[in-house]
Amino acid sequence: MIIELNESNYYIETARGLKLVEFYTTWCMYCKRQRLEFEDLDESDIWIGIVDADESPNLAKQFRIEGYPTFVLLKDGIQVVKFSGFHTKQQLFSKLMNYMK
Repeated sequence: MIIELNESNYYIETARGLKLVEFYTTWCMYCKRQRLEFEDLDESDIWIGIVDADESPNLAKQFRIEGYPTFVLLKDGIQVVKFSGFHTKQQLFSKLMNYMK
């Protein structure tokens, strides 16, 4: 499931559970390629929140986003890990499995 996040709904949507948030920009070629990886995700596969950093600059600043795409894994609203760059769907699942306990 892919949820569009912004400064008004971010905290509500990420408050509980394990959430993967991608910070992206519309002009980033790697972000466009990353989006293709998400296209065939089943609704039940994974929860991914996407934040357009140009539209929500305060969120990008809060998480010190320096490159795109950047992923932030949250558990009950608290940052667990942050990583940048293009990742295949399998690579994302592998990273998430390390934190599903």
